Amino acid sequence: MPRIPAAEAGVGPNGLTRRMFVWLIVALMVGLMLGALDQTVVVTALKSVSEQLHGLSMQAWVATAYLITSTISMAVYGSLADIYGRRKPYLAAIVIFVVGSAMSAFSQSIWELAAFRAVQGLGAGGLVGMPSIILSDVLSSRERGRYTGYILSVFGVASLIGPLIGGALAGQRDLLGIAGWRWIFLVNVPLALVALVIAAKAITFPYERRGRRIDSWGALTLVVAVVPPLVLAQQGSTWGWTSGRSVICYAVTVVGLAAFLAVQFKMGKYALIPLRLFRIGLFNISCFLNLSLGFGTLGAFVLAPLYLQVVLGESPTAAGLVTVPWMVTSIAGSSITGRLMLKFGTYRLVTLVGFGMSTVSVLLFATATPHTPLSGIVLIMAFMGLGIGLCRTPPTVAVQNVVSPQEIGVATGSTRLFQMMGGTLGTAVLLSVVFGLVTDKATSAYAAAMRTGPFNRLLTDPAVLADPANRRFVQTLTHQGVAGLNLNNPSLLTGLDPRLSAPLLAGYADAMDVAFLISGIVLAAGFVSGFWFKDVPLSRKAGNQRRAEQAGGADGNGAAAAQPAAPEPARHTSAADDAAAAGLKPDN
Repeated sequence: MPRIPAAEAGVGPNGLTRRMFVWLIVALMVGLMLGALDQTVVVTALKSVSEQLHGLSMQAWVATAYLITSTISMAVYGSLADIYGRRKPYLAAIVIFVVGSAMSAFSQSIWELAAFRAVQGLGAGGLVGMPSIILSDVLSSRERGRYTGYILSVFGVASLIGPLIGGALAGQRDLLGIAGWRWIFLVNVPLALVALVIAAKAITFPYERRGRRIDSWGALTLVVAVVPPLVLAQQGSTWGWTSGRSVICYAVTVVGLAAFLAVQFKMGKYALIPLRLFRIGLFNISCFLNLSLGFGTLGAFVLAPLYLQVVLGESPTAAGLVTVPWMVTSIAGSSITGRLMLKFGTYRLVTLVGFGMSTVSVLLFATATPHTPLSGIVLIMAFMGLGIGLCRTPPTVAVQNVVSPQEIGVATGSTRLFQMMGGTLGTAVLLSVVFGLVTDKATSAYAAAMRTGPFNRLLTDPAVLADPANRRFVQTLTHQGVAGLNLNNPSLLTGLDPRLSAPLLAGYADAMDVAFLISGIVLAAGFVSGFWFKDVPLSRKAGNQRRAEQAGGADGNGAAAAQPAAPEPARHTSAADDAAAAGLKPDN
């Protein structure tokens, strides 16, 4: 276990012993693992689950429902954490997740499963979004990056073992008298109960409830504003981006966003996402950094295993194992960032380096071809993971460092909302680009191949056509063209003569190159915006300590006086100075 700072050794404002701090970290990691692992496990097994529930064509809604509720609820949990403290919302998130898991396990139809997965998502939003808020209470901004990196490493572990668990359980016809796929959800129950017990024991530090209203109308209008683009991101390529349903989504989004802004303006300081946060330059930049990071890296991370399986012909297991270097270097990058933030109290340079490395690695993917060696892909993945690890934590910690300690929850939830939105949109948009372009790219490749004698002779070669897979492929290609092939199912390449599949592989590679290029452009935009990412020295005091000082300095009317939050002798002497440097106007 790394060195425990003074605040965790029992002498800080929260009185946490080393043992209690370790329990707290374990509770947060187990909870976060539940949320992250559930998503990777279900995605792997979704096809088998949908077939058994007779809803294969509707399987996308199972994933969409979960993504929608988990994304939106992050902002809600941030607001609730500022009102009721950290313990109650986090425990509630675990309970909701357990209930949603149990309900999903006993679904009788694909629509029931989608509805119950939405309940699961409501809990997952708290499991994923709350840890960084809770850590802000017991760790200073300087120390926080170090432990945040450790906790976020569970995403890498989940991406590695999730597909293995999902595939194994989905492949079981029966396990203890229950269908194998139902255990995908049932295994969450005991793990979540363990997390509930540990969290109830560990999250005991005090929090004074704030006298503010819950912005229920803000939450409702946020749903109206955010749900349509998330649905469109998942379904747009199927519906058509200019279809009637897509146009309705565009219109509802605009109306919902206008209503949300109107409600937030009216609610003022009680808003779900107070609009005055957007007057903070650092908050705006952090939201954009998280949005671009989510879009660029998660989209590219999803495309990389697909590239390995389709273009390079690797097995799903091998494609999954190639993510191991990404996971290892991502954890290493987070650890390096945390140590640099702890030692120097700054974050801007490491953020720029991380975004630069992520951009370069994705653009390198865009230059890959079917002849690129696997070792080259592994190096690119490792380079990408290191870049992501370096720049993943600073945007959130920077925002927590400059906002009022009473608004850390809502500010953190808002930035996390942008990251989740970016990841969801990036994954959906980039996959839509790939499968939208591959037909044209492959058609051009086959047209060029058919102008050559060797390929034409291949299409009539009895030895080639003796294989049923080759014969079906040639018949479809000859009579219907590339448009007749089910390109959304890359398994059609399995068992084909490599000479027949070569033009199609080239089409996939060209389409993925375009998607990686888009991902690189988005990350490059994040890199450029990083030059406006102000380097405010990080506080040496935990959130609870800052709140206690403000409460102690309140006058008779309850207005808090300016209190030193993070003395930095060389540059800043008070929280007000740090806030002013970040563009934050002090509360009146």
